[in-house]
Parts: sequence; C-alpha cells; structure tokens
Amino acid sequence: MQKATEPDQADREVLPGIKKNVFLLGLVSFFNDISSEMLYPLIPIFLTTVLFAPVAAVGLIEGIAEATASLTKGYSGWLSDRFGRRRPLITLGYAISAVAKPLLGAATVWPMVLGLRFADRVGKGVRTAARDALIADSSDEKHRGRAFGFHRALDTSGAVIGPLLALALLGLLGENLRLVFFVSFIPALAGILLLFRVRERPRKAPAGGPMLSFKLALFDRRFKLFLLAVLVFSLGNSSDVFLILRAKDLGFSTFLVVLAYAFYNVVYALASTPAGVISDRIGRKWVMGIGLLVFALVYAGFALAGDQNLVWGLFAVYGFYIAMTEGVGKAFVVDLVPESLRGTALGTYHMGVGLMALPASFLAG
Repeated sequence: MQKATEPDQADREVLPGIKKNVFLLGLVSFFNDISSEMLYPLIPIFLTTVLFAPVAAVGLIEGIAEATASLTKGYSGWLSDRFGRRRPLITLGYAISAVAKPLLGAATVWPMVLGLRFADRVGKGVRTAARDALIADSSDEKHRGRAFGFHRALDTSGAVIGPLLALALLGLLGENLRLVFFVSFIPALAGILLLFRVRERPRKAPAGGPMLSFKLALFDRRFKLFLLAVLVFSLGNSSDVFLILRAKDLGFSTFLVVLAYAFYNVVYALASTPAGVISDRIGRKWVMGIGLLVFALVYAGFALAGDQNLVWGLFAVYGFYIAMTEGVGKAFVVDLVPESLRGTALGTYHMGVGLMALPASFLAG
C-alpha cells in the first residue's frame, strides 16, 4: 500500500508551484554545493603550498575535470531516457562526488588530486542531466520555470555558504586544509540521505533497449536553433575569473574580490526563482533575451569602469543575468522536446555549453 502512494506524495506541493521532489532535489544540491564550494577555493592552495605542485598542474587538473564533467553530462542524460529511470544515476553521481571530496585530504602527490577531481567531475556529469530531467518530470508545465529557478536558488545558496564555512573552519582548525577536506563529507552525505526520499514515477523505456549513441536528428528544428544560439553565445561567455581579475585591476584587495563574488552569488540566488516565475508568465524567450542583453551591458561596464565603486553594482547586475538565463535555459530546453527525450536534450545542452567554455576562456585570455 505504501509503494502505491509514494509517487502521489512526490506530486504534493510543499510551496506554491514547487512539488516535493523539486524541493528535495533543491536541498540535495544545496548541501552538495556547500561541500563542493568549501573545497573549490582551497584546492589550488593545497596543490601549490602542501603538495608543491607546479602552477601548470593546477590548470591541467581543472581543465581535465571540467571537460570530463561536460562530456559525461551528454551521455548520462541520454541513459536516463533509455533506461526510463533517473534516480539511480542521480544517486550514483552524488555518491561518487561525496566519496572523492574527503579523499583529497589524504592525497600525498598532485596526480592523486587529478584522479580524485576527475572522479568528482564524473559524478557531476552522471547526475546533472538526469536530475534536471527529474525536476521537469516532477513539475507542472505552468510552473516549470519556477521549479528550475527554485532549484538554482538553493544550489547557489550552498555556493555562498560553502566558502564562508571553509573560512570559519580554517580559523577553528588552525588552517589545516586536510581536515577541511574531511569535514566536507558531512554536507555531501546529508544530500545523499535526502535523495532516498525522492520518488520517481515509473516510465516506459524506449523499445529496442539501450544503445551507446544519440543523434541531433532526434530533435526538431526549434531545439537545434535554440542550441545553436546558445553555443554561439557561449563562445563569447568567458570564465568569471576575468571579471575577478578586472576587479583586482581596479584596486580591489583579495578580500574585497571574494566578498564581491559572494555578493554576486547572493543576488543570483535571490533572483533565480522570480526569474523563473516571470518566464512562466511572459515566455522564456523574452527573459533569456533580456538576460543576454544584461550580460553584454555588464561586460561593457567592466571594460569601461574607471572607479572601483562601480564593481559592486556590476557584480550585482551580473547576478541578475545568470538568474535570467541559467534555470530559465533548462526550462526552455524542456519546452522544446518531447518528454521521452528530456534527459538527452538536457545532457546535450549541458555538454555543448560546457565544451564551449574552454575556447571562450582561451580566446578571452
């Protein structure tokens, strides 16, 4: 009797327009991002000051890690469509990352960090498209933008708390980086435990069984045009590192740069749900279009700014840009494809955007 009611429980709204599954997946991302962002700013320091790795190794590790995540996202989304199940991939992905993070604290040479970062990003790739597809599966069409925006808000809140928690732990633990890596397992584990409360409606897998290939020919012209537009834009969307460097150029101290970047994430978190709600009401195309215009204005502002006081406003406006495009873009993808191809489409979208980041940042540099 209990099993029959579990999917119905997942359909229950816990907040207006937010189903239980979406709420839980948001909390999972919140705790996982606390864990990830506790470590992200510390890994380069750990590599160079504890393991005495060359700076080139830091770049190699992060380049391989991000490329791995991008490539894995495409295939994991497709697998979730082919097998008709998403939660096993989501759980596997979060579990791989959760185990890899504390093991960084036991690394004695930089190639061990390379292997563990590779594993962590494999975990991210395995879970991301399947998770986004389950958010879409668990949301009403009229509230799809709200659901993705809510998820981004919780995810980004974790990204704000993580670095601040890391700073506090460094003070308490006498700047022992290895202990911080070990502690990061606690929020990651909390996220995995919450996944066991997520319920998935059984879906029929496509006939013919799984095959290790997927083609753009599966999608109609609208999705292909949208993907092309996003890829062209992504080629001009370089890493946020360049905005941080520009702030330094204008006289910001390292502390103020970190504070400004945290401020950007706060704005992003606060604006994500409203941006999703607006996209449900006036259409994704308008919200994303305005967001891309905001992006162009922000980059022009950073280029022309001669006063460091302007940086605070520019980072705040940049938070609005990402809020208007990140979650809304995922909802737009889901709007353009049939339910049976949601995971594949989201994986293709994530993979394309991720792969464009490398040439975009290289050209900007």
